[in-house]
Amino acid sequence: MAESKSKPPESPVDQTDFARTFAEIGLRSKHLVENYYAAQKTEGNAENADDLGVGKAFSQLAAKLMSDPLKLAEASMRMWHDYFVLWQSTMRKAVGETAAPAAEPAKADNRFRSELWQNNLLFDYIKQSYLIASQNIQNTVAEVEGLDAQTARKVKFFTRQYVDALAPTNFVMTNPEVLKTTLESGGKNLLDGLNHLLQDLDRGHGKLAISMTDYKAFKLGENVATTPGKVVFQNDLMQLIQYQPTTEKVQRAPLLIVPPWINKYYILDLRQKNSFIRFALDQGITVFVISWVNPDEKLANKTFDDYLLEGPIAAFGAMEQATGEKEFNLIGYCLGGTLSAAMLAWMAEKEDTRVKSVTFFTTLIDFSEPGELGVFVDEESVSSLEKKMTERGYLEGAEMATTFNMLRANDLIWSFVVNNYLLGKEPFPFDLLYWNSDATRMPAKMHTFYLRNMYIRNGLREPGCLTLAGVPIDLSKVKIPAYFISTVEDHIAPWKTTYLGAQLLKGPVRFVLGGSGHIAGIVNPPAANKYWYWTNGKLRDSADEWLATAEKNEGSWWNDWTSWIAGFGGEKIPARAPGEGKLAVIEDAPGSYAKLRLDAQAPENPSKEKPRPASRAKRGRT
Repeated sequence: MAESKSKPPESPVDQTDFARTFAEIGLRSKHLVENYYAAQKTEGNAENADDLGVGKAFSQLAAKLMSDPLKLAEASMRMWHDYFVLWQSTMRKAVGETAAPAAEPAKADNRFRSELWQNNLLFDYIKQSYLIASQNIQNTVAEVEGLDAQTARKVKFFTRQYVDALAPTNFVMTNPEVLKTTLESGGKNLLDGLNHLLQDLDRGHGKLAISMTDYKAFKLGENVATTPGKVVFQNDLMQLIQYQPTTEKVQRAPLLIVPPWINKYYILDLRQKNSFIRFALDQGITVFVISWVNPDEKLANKTFDDYLLEGPIAAFGAMEQATGEKEFNLIGYCLGGTLSAAMLAWMAEKEDTRVKSVTFFTTLIDFSEPGELGVFVDEESVSSLEKKMTERGYLEGAEMATTFNMLRANDLIWSFVVNNYLLGKEPFPFDLLYWNSDATRMPAKMHTFYLRNMYIRNGLREPGCLTLAGVPIDLSKVKIPAYFISTVEDHIAPWKTTYLGAQLLKGPVRFVLGGSGHIAGIVNPPAANKYWYWTNGKLRDSADEWLATAEKNEGSWWNDWTSWIAGFGGEKIPARAPGEGKLAVIEDAPGSYAKLRLDAQAPENPSKEKPRPASRAKRGRT
């Protein structure tokens, strides 16, 4: 009988792809190494400094821990008890019995969703072992007594960063999904992941800029920021967009939206189905939006006063020319809301009554409890940041983006490390993450003023503490109707702190609490039928008392706001299109200021001239 010849198993990997990927990796690696050594010659070791005082904070933590050995021993015993329970439950499972888990991930923790973490005894043990260590470490740190509030906040925050980074999901050999993919692809996922890593290092000019989405899948004005409108005015700091009406008649009072200059405005105009701007237009409102410039060193000396005068104050003047109206409604989002509150106090001192109502989206006015962002804002941190900003003239956008991503590291950092680098997958196209990656800079003088006077001094809440454009301001003199929308899971503007700000104004206030967080809770169109919101007929003495007596409503707060804002819109008049008034059209929305992406500037051509604000000759007539 002839001996049968067995064929070798076919490789699941295309060798041509392997060779191509290796070649790309080689070229990218050479380029990155050259850039790294060039940067070392110019930057020195400045980046090794402990700008946030983390080392000092943990030194104080260690001293407090060692000063109370009994508590440390108790913490150790608790952890050993949890591990003993885990060992018992694992042994019972090993012999086919049913056993309750010793530790389970939180409902919002998406890291262990795969059934491989549940069904495989080894990986179930690894998962629970990590959760026990993580919970015990964080609990021990939180229970340490004798630390000042800022130090306690720092060690708690950075301990969480530490345990998140050490999660078994973040490593090849302890992540069953990664191991399974590696075996099935013959390791191609890891090769692709390395290529993705090098691409992100290249895109970040030598610093890791994790890709959160497929950036090529989006283009402003084509599939994001698509609501038709025109830029009708601009200056050094902003472009003013007037949107094309969608109804035959509109409310007489136009609406101005002041977004944060820490992000681009088009979070409110991602797509038609979730565009707040489009929604407002459909309610018969004439909508204007400020699109802030992405500043460079030329604008280093722009101050908070400049943002006030050249931002919303200049916008009101332009809106009057465009529509002939002298009364307006106002929305301020986050930092744009903080500016709006300061401006209203400034206007009250000057007896300027042009604003009929104001709406605050997730806005801090009182900064007494700023949440986890407070970790990054103390005298030591701000002084170090000032030195960097003084050298460059601005705070780099990527640095701000990293700070915000760290607030939700598992969702905004480690999930992409696993997807892009370990699983070797391409990022999924997602409009919200495209916007989130569109970083913006902060002018040095303005940002220093903001950090010191809002976060450190909490001066906005104190009458006469701050002087803007030569005028001492007092929020208690703001007596126009106000609508506050905050969100229950907000990690940037904690809702209980925004509630304190609502109590500072002396006009009628409607406070509404939405579901979800800082972005998803605001970008929540009625058609999506997601989340919920709480309402209460009156402000109570405390946020907890307000919530205890509030009514829970299903769906989006947008409808509640529509009913409220209608009371300040005035009579219905024929719709007004951009360019019909005294302001000429400059360009189509979203405008050139919004289109400048920092990550789109090629590092190979540092001398290439950057886009600049248009000359005054091209601005709307004033």
